[in-house]
Amino acid sequence: MPRLSEVISALDDLWPAGRAESWDAVGTVVGDPDQEVTRVLFAVDPVQDIVDEAVKLGAGLLVTHHPLYLRGTTTVAASTFKGRVVHTLIKNDIALHVAHTNADTADPGVSDALAGALGLRVVRPLVPDPADPEGRRGLGRVCELDAPLTVREFAARAAERLPATAQGIRVAGDPEAPVRTVAVSGGSGDSLFDHVRAAGVDAFLTADLRHHPVSEARAHSPLALLDAAHWATEWPWCELAAAQLDEISDRHGWDLRVHVSRTVTDPWTAHAASSRATDTSGAPN
Repeated sequence: MPRLSEVISALDDLWPAGRAESWDAVGTVVGDPDQEVTRVLFAVDPVQDIVDEAVKLGAGLLVTHHPLYLRGTTTVAASTFKGRVVHTLIKNDIALHVAHTNADTADPGVSDALAGALGLRVVRPLVPDPADPEGRRGLGRVCELDAPLTVREFAARAAERLPATAQGIRVAGDPEAPVRTVAVSGGSGDSLFDHVRAAGVDAFLTADLRHHPVSEARAHSPLALLDAAHWATEWPWCELAAAQLDEISDRHGWDLRVHVSRTVTDPWTAHAASSRATDTSGAPN
């Protein structure tokens, strides 16, 4: 059985902390480097439900995409939500390791996993990492479909292939427009519109799209926009990351048991469709 330090070293090779954004908080949050690890659980969010799942599983290491503490804190008291997470982890000898923006830009990374889930062929990074001479790392991916679809059909594919959420897939643009090329970015992506337009793609699938950036993007071009739930666009990375660690475990003879959480941690729990009526005379200005 490997020690935690050995497993973390392997994870750092996959997602070096030095490639994270300066504002990010990645790496090991909790854990004894000398403890032995037999089971690892991958998840998007380090919330209590996921920690409880790790306890029930008997995991010695929890790897999440989102940080537990993205900003500074002055307490880990168990009376606080995040403090209770820390207490549960320590009491049960479970380490927590975070790979966030360093996993976003990795090769393969979060957007590669998203593209794979959608059946897209990756062509290149949307925002290349200038430090990568091979031009494979970077934020987002520019992709191609094997055969053209309409925006409506591509949205239906995304709704079918991504994990189910209350939000589903929202669309901005002509539902019948053809789609041959797509940009994807796991997580919040409306800061990337300039790069997406420069890529000349037909559609952009990401998450957390806001009213004004979408309105401006639509005014600039006929680009179709598909807005999925943040959690749903990043969950496929958990399966990719677990497969990567499985391969490392086999190569080193570690015999790790690697698991992916299927617990839905998207915060939205229900969706009520608007009326089909088109009369907006009573709507606010």
